[in-house]
Amino acid sequence: MLDRAGLWGSNRMEDLIYIKDLRVQTIIGIFGWEREVRQEVSIDLEMTFDCKRAAKTDAIEDTIDYKKITKGIIKFVEESEFQLQETLAEGIADLVKNEYKVGSLKLRVSKPGALRHAEDVGVIIHR
Repeated sequence: MLDRAGLWGSNRMEDLIYIKDLRVQTIIGIFGWEREVRQEVSIDLEMTFDCKRAAKTDAIEDTIDYKKITKGIIKFVEESEFQLQETLAEGIADLVKNEYKVGSLKLRVSKPGALRHAEDVGVIIHR
């Protein structure tokens, strides 16, 4: 999971809702063979959110519906055909911020096994 220390660059207390290691198959890459086969990407998403109201009311309407966000991300990624992980990450961030009204987020997108001597390679963005 993403490191929590100094995540948002301040000392104030903020709650996070997260999705860890969401695995989705998509077309991604710059090489010819990558444009012909679906590859797995791994997604970690952290969203800042004040959970106090939801904790008090115990109502889904008062929190971030991570199931709905996950379904939206899966649909977006499965239908995409980007060359770069950077472009995919930016698209996911735009979707989450605009469609689901999330204020700030940290997103990690990686391609497991993309490099022979590394577990994975990817990009982390803050929006």
